[in-house]
Amino acid sequence: MLVGRARRLKIDDDVNTDYIISGRYKFHISDPHQLAKHIFEDLEENFIGRIRRGDFIVAGKNFGCGSSREQAPLALKVAGVKAIIAKSFARIFYRNAFNLGLLLIEAQTNSIKDAEKLKINLDKGEIIKVKNNKKIKFNPLPPFAQKLLAEDGVINYFKKHGSLKIDA
Repeated sequence: MLVGRARRLKIDDDVNTDYIISGRYKFHISDPHQLAKHIFEDLEENFIGRIRRGDFIVAGKNFGCGSSREQAPLALKVAGVKAIIAKSFARIFYRNAFNLGLLLIEAQTNSIKDAEKLKINLDKGEIIKVKNNKKIKFNPLPPFAQKLLAEDGVINYFKKHGSLKIDA
């Protein structure tokens, strides 16, 4: 069970990778920890000061559209974002995040408020709003996907095990 606070952005839909980490930083800063200091800076000044390690970013549809660079999901992960909950994700962003071990959950997000405490049960496919115990369902992650995420993504799993063969 994951526990954290929801962090909503000023815009809900079509949050592109340049909103996540501006292009003016992607090409000049290679250290992911330095990049993380600038997440969502063009949407909300000092957004990084509003989040804490373990928070969940909550958004609308088409989160992560735009470029295919891995800096966007990497900067979010390094900033301490535990998961992103959105109605949908851009396909390449989804793949890059999964490769890096950043949890993405597709669910209806309209009822989730900023700073609301949430619990996520990956096995049952439930987001639980702690204040009123209301549940939001999502398609549970298959065990192999949970195992890859637990080992910090596809890349680290491969480095550790030398293959992507996953024992049941």
